[in-house]
Amino acid sequence: MTETRAEIRLPTEDLSKDLPFFTRVLKMRLDMIYPADNPEIAVFSGHGLRVRVEKGAPEGPGTLRILTEDPDGFADGERLLVAPNGTRVEIDELNPPLVLPETEHAFVVRRLADQAPWVIGRAGMEYRDLVPTRLGGAMIASHIRVPDGPVPDMVHFHKVGFQLIFCVRGWVDVLYEDQGGMRRLTAGDCFIQPPEIRHRVMHAADGIEVVEIGVPAEHVTEIDHEMTLPTLQERPDREWQGQKFVHNLAKDGTFRPFRVPGFEARDTTICDNTQGVASVMVARPTGEEAPWTRHHGDILFNFVLAGEMTLEGEGKDPFRLTAGDAFVIPPKLATRYTGATTDLELLEVSLPGRFETEILQQESLPRRNEQTVQA
Repeated sequence: MTETRAEIRLPTEDLSKDLPFFTRVLKMRLDMIYPADNPEIAVFSGHGLRVRVEKGAPEGPGTLRILTEDPDGFADGERLLVAPNGTRVEIDELNPPLVLPETEHAFVVRRLADQAPWVIGRAGMEYRDLVPTRLGGAMIASHIRVPDGPVPDMVHFHKVGFQLIFCVRGWVDVLYEDQGGMRRLTAGDCFIQPPEIRHRVMHAADGIEVVEIGVPAEHVTEIDHEMTLPTLQERPDREWQGQKFVHNLAKDGTFRPFRVPGFEARDTTICDNTQGVASVMVARPTGEEAPWTRHHGDILFNFVLAGEMTLEGEGKDPFRLTAGDAFVIPPKLATRYTGATTDLELLEVSLPGRFETEILQQESLPRRNEQTVQA
């Protein structure tokens, strides 16, 4: 079998000064040095990197980043070093803690009819941004269309605090770590992908659409080149950072009274399986008039799955919403759902999963002038 190697070349003027820096300070291995009597080239390897330091090389010195689980114990705790040849060396954490930005609350309405652009994202999938403000980086909500047929995906995972995949239309097949064989998600079903669970999208039906929620908005996706899915073991009760994998089927749902009178909802069990991090409900009208309400959670996102309704907010113009529209209601803003058609279905995602909802009387509504975000 033919062996192939790749090297990064860095310049030097005095190799004798670089040798102790790369071996002792950066803890890399010396693999080759040439010529023996007056060395001008040395090759070092370590930390997944192979570096060729060459006297008189035309390149600039560049920057090396070394990621370690113990940055304080590496290079005596120095976070920025400069090699004798001028190369900058940045020392950083291999697994930095997840940072959840403070939510910047706003009343957001995103309508499909406004023709928000679809952009090509990971694995060729098409993304439509449902919350352009991203609430200050607190969350991202995407309406996703998956290309027909096999998906050019790889085994990967996301460094997130919460992630939901809800199927709006069609079906998609996905493999998950420790969850047995192929999982098919169909319209009305959802997955919760616990933080860092390995998975791979395999096949999708023509016209497949999903809504994906991620917290925080900017999070890292890493490819796992070592794991093969499906895994041999099946552990349905395994937890990832306190969260369990959920594959909730719409056909098994039971509708019960919702937090908003005049509606009923089916619980996807995500609140219990995330230990209250988030809740995901599918709500529909019961025919009774809905009152004004005010919630005291943090993030309250809704996506219209089917039918129509009017969203009223105190001090706002009403919005007539149809399938494909999305909205976010900030805490303490009074709102009301009116004019619902009998086929209305709302996907509601809340963080945290448990929060208080006030039922308000019309005469008790204060006058407010909060910002409305439309896109």
